[in-house]
Amino acid sequence: MAAATGQAIAAAEARDLRDSLVEVLPAGFADNDFLNDKIEIERDGKPVIVYRARQGGVVKGAVFKVVERGYAADIQLLMAVDAQGATLGVRVVKHAETPGLGDKIEVGKSPWVKDFSGKSPANPPPAKWGVNKDGGVFDQSAGATITPRAVVKAVKGGLEFYAAHRREILGEP
Repeated sequence: MAAATGQAIAAAEARDLRDSLVEVLPAGFADNDFLNDKIEIERDGKPVIVYRARQGGVVKGAVFKVVERGYAADIQLLMAVDAQGATLGVRVVKHAETPGLGDKIEVGKSPWVKDFSGKSPANPPPAKWGVNKDGGVFDQSAGATITPRAVVKAVKGGLEFYAAHRREILGEP
């Protein structure tokens, strides 16, 4: 009985993860089972699972989690990046920000996180990777300033992580 329950829980978790991965990738972007096409790369002494999105056997992008401290607790994001290092999509998967204020980082409450699509380490220029209040290009109306600052920092850090490990992620020599 316990084994069956464990299998059901594992299947539900896999389904939820697949649904989340698909949410950050454009429709038709990958034709592989990216849940089973993953590698582990260390970042700051912790493992990061990187799911590779392929088309015709060629890695076209990757999806991975990034975490940054928000106002109340860590904010976990799932982000997809294309082979060239531009953001395809970002979604908040877990946070404990203040309801009605910091929770506007959720795509269901505000389209704000969609503003990261197409961004890369050079777009905007490095000095502009911040919220408006700090001279950056990202609107902080997604909540109190601490929360959007954390999300901007997490996405920028995720792009830097991808750039540092691009060849490994793409399977290039």
